[in-house]
Amino acid sequence: MSIASSNRVISSDLVEGTAVYNNDGDQLGTIEGLMIDKVSGKVRYAVMEFGGFLGMGTERYPIPWTMLRYDVDRDGYVVPLDKARLEGAPRYAAADVPNYDDTYRDDVDRYYTAPARRALL
Repeated sequence: MSIASSNRVISSDLVEGTAVYNNDGDQLGTIEGLMIDKVSGKVRYAVMEFGGFLGMGTERYPIPWTMLRYDVDRDGYVVPLDKARLEGAPRYAAADVPNYDDTYRDDVDRYYTAPARRALL
């Protein structure tokens, strides 16, 4: 058993680059990184790269981590989204990483109909 990846846990560096598919099996993009809540330690968002050509013009889409489901057969994550839904989703260019403040997080969560961020106790 590898320390970096076991049956129930995986190292974040192995998540990066993993393919993301929709329910129809279309590859939407790949995981570029994870956004982790500093206080709770929980992963809040998987940042997915989508679009562009050969790395140029790609955009990053923060998707609530709770929306992703790992599919062993695809060796990737599956989200209940189609490309049309992603086209209107919150996104940013690699050089324009937003400040994940309360307003931005609430906008992302609201778009995906995830529960609005609640104050941490």
